[in-house]
Amino acid sequence: MLKSPMNPDARSLEDAFFARENAKLLDEMRKKAEVQERRDALREVIKGADDALLDHLLALGVNAETALAMSMLPLVRVAWADGAIDAKEREALMKAVEERGMHPGTPGHELLNSWLEHKPSQAIQAAWEKYIQSLWPSLEPRERDELRERLLRLARGVAEAAGGFLGLGSKISPAEKSVLEEIEAALR
Repeated sequence: MLKSPMNPDARSLEDAFFARENAKLLDEMRKKAEVQERRDALREVIKGADDALLDHLLALGVNAETALAMSMLPLVRVAWADGAIDAKEREALMKAVEERGMHPGTPGHELLNSWLEHKPSQAIQAAWEKYIQSLWPSLEPRERDELRERLLRLARGVAEAAGGFLGLGSKISPAEKSVLEEIEAALR
């Protein structure tokens, strides 16, 4: 005996139900794909980082475009060490980042500008330290030494930019020296 075909109204309800469920599933899949795409792009910039760190950075608003800015955070910390950013410190910092390809109008440049207006939070500083701790083991000793020296040289350049009182005495303030020591300790 043949079954009677489904009532057209019942078929419409069933189609609507499955269309709604399919739309939800597709939306969930799209969101997961977007997160994975952002994580993969960030992984290209931050070699050796695990998913937990990448997800933490993404949650903080760091993405592939702003990862370079994250690598410049030590310079920003030195600039803020005395509680305010001097015009010469700002100039030295911006010169350093523009030499590394972060030009006005790019997201990384905009992030740095916001850090120059408002001191980066402890959460951003902690994320940078976590990033360094996860990256360090994946580098060869020579690469670690090179990265450490490059970052410290750039950070010292920012610290020296203000130049002390009337060009006399140390160009690096005690507060800047303390921040430089913290950065160096994180890079060990």
